[in-house]
Amino acid sequence: MTESQLDAFAAAMSEVLDRCVWSQRETHESLVPYLIEESYELVEAIESGTRDDLLEELGDVLWQVVFHAEIAHRTEAEGFDVQDVAANVRDKMVRRHPHVFAGAVAETPEDVVRLWTAAKKAEKHDRKSVLDGIPRSLPALALADKTIGRAASVGVETDAAPQLFSNEEELGDQLLAIVAAARAQGLDAERALRARVRTLAAEVAAAEPAR
Repeated sequence: MTESQLDAFAAAMSEVLDRCVWSQRETHESLVPYLIEESYELVEAIESGTRDDLLEELGDVLWQVVFHAEIAHRTEAEGFDVQDVAANVRDKMVRRHPHVFAGAVAETPEDVVRLWTAAKKAEKHDRKSVLDGIPRSLPALALADKTIGRAASVGVETDAAPQLFSNEEELGDQLLAIVAAARAQGLDAERALRARVRTLAAEVAAAEPAR
């Protein structure tokens, strides 16, 4: 998207907020369900949709981003717009890619991850825990995956089930079977996993050095 296209896109959003009574009542908080829905629709388009589906759903997510930016632009305490959002993420990506913009060397994907992690750590120096920055509202499986990875970095290991999977289809079958078994027993698999992740988070907190 060129700068002129971004300007035109932002201008359209501004016109909507000027003239659409539904949009005028919306807030960052009230738009969250739509952002989540559009994000999942984008995931579905990526996984099983057509080229046109992907184009449409990317646009819907972008519309949500611009909507939030325009609300912020009209909110005195926030006072930024979509241009500021674009500039902010551009600057962050430049910092996170020193092998592209600053002469650092990264010959392997692992080198890239190392540089990215170091840059992020420098930016987020005020974080007190390795778990800081993980959204608690993530779906349970994604939350568990991220928490397990961060926990390992401070020596808190989670026992892996002895069963090995040759592919994701087998893993999916097993996960589905677990959910089905939980349902048959009147148990909530999502809630159960979230509760276990909270326990893991407490174990991480106990293992981390005081900061």
